[in-house]
Amino acid sequence: METELPPDPAPVPAISPVPATVLATQQAPETPAYRDRSTGLMIFGIVQVILGLLAALMVPLIGLSAVLSRVSPAGHLRPVQYISSIATYAFASATLLVLGLGSISIKRWARALTLVISWYWLVTGALMTILLTAVLPVSVRGFLAQARQAATTAAPAPDVSTGIMAVILTVIIVFVAFFLIAVPIGFLLFYSRKDVEQTCRQRDPVERWTDRAPLPVLGASVVLFVSSISTLVMAISTPIFPFFGQYLGGIAAAACFLVVGFVDLYLAFAIFRIQVAGWWIAVLTVPIRLVSMGLTYAKADLMFAYSKMGMSDQQMKILNENPMFRGHVILWWSLLSLVIFFGYLIWLKRYFKRPGATSLANPVSDGLTP
Repeated sequence: METELPPDPAPVPAISPVPATVLATQQAPETPAYRDRSTGLMIFGIVQVILGLLAALMVPLIGLSAVLSRVSPAGHLRPVQYISSIATYAFASATLLVLGLGSISIKRWARALTLVISWYWLVTGALMTILLTAVLPVSVRGFLAQARQAATTAAPAPDVSTGIMAVILTVIIVFVAFFLIAVPIGFLLFYSRKDVEQTCRQRDPVERWTDRAPLPVLGASVVLFVSSISTLVMAISTPIFPFFGQYLGGIAAAACFLVVGFVDLYLAFAIFRIQVAGWWIAVLTVPIRLVSMGLTYAKADLMFAYSKMGMSDQQMKILNENPMFRGHVILWWSLLSLVIFFGYLIWLKRYFKRPGATSLANPVSDGLTP
């Protein structure tokens, strides 16, 4: 009797093992494609806060110098003439404090404004360092010569050797170059990194007002805004306006400064909104200013203009013996700065090709970052 055996079971297909790399990819959490720079943003933010506090310390020091100048044999300046210096350091202090706190909080606007301000800081700082290097030795020699002439037998002037003076001047120039050149370069190298940009975008995902324009356009807007504030302050503190070969003073100078200040304020907002009309107005008005300033610096007497401000004869003598004022060095430096800005406006034409062109691709990292 035959026994019927059950059929053999069907062969089970072999299951190939899943590669370990695939399992790791499926199980590992998604990691960002950039390196988080939150710690660096906090460190650089703290540095900006410290610089802002140092700038704030200059405000009471200027006030102290105003008080001490009242007992100076050269006479003292009017209180209104200290407004410009006080406003400069107060504005710089407030700007650095706000940017520093924004960087610590990892805000988009803090990174964008730090970048454009650092470029402005670097360009003006380099020009000022070159100016100081050329003029400071001459100014110090003139100061020492005046001290020797005014010295009496009872109180002879100190004799400073050439070597010691060279060391002192070198230390001063290096100190100035560090804050005016090295510090902004450090900010630019850090805040222009793609990792820093991505960190700010991830930690601050909300679109900010600085995202509405490319960084080069934002930079021009910031420069014009700062220029408008400075011009409005000069209308009060130093009402001497260069006007096509002559210096205007008093109410006429203040009125010209007010007009220029409000024009710059309008241009700051128009260029930020990428309005073609604003760019054309800026390009047409800047050469007019250049011609007016150039003619005035070449023909008019700056010392005569300062004499109209009520300065004493001793103060006028000190200014006249200073090469920075006698040779119009500072004035020509300001003229050179305006020429550089005019060239920058011409370069910005690429962003003003059509009205209302505000939706540009990748506006934040376009132009000022690698």
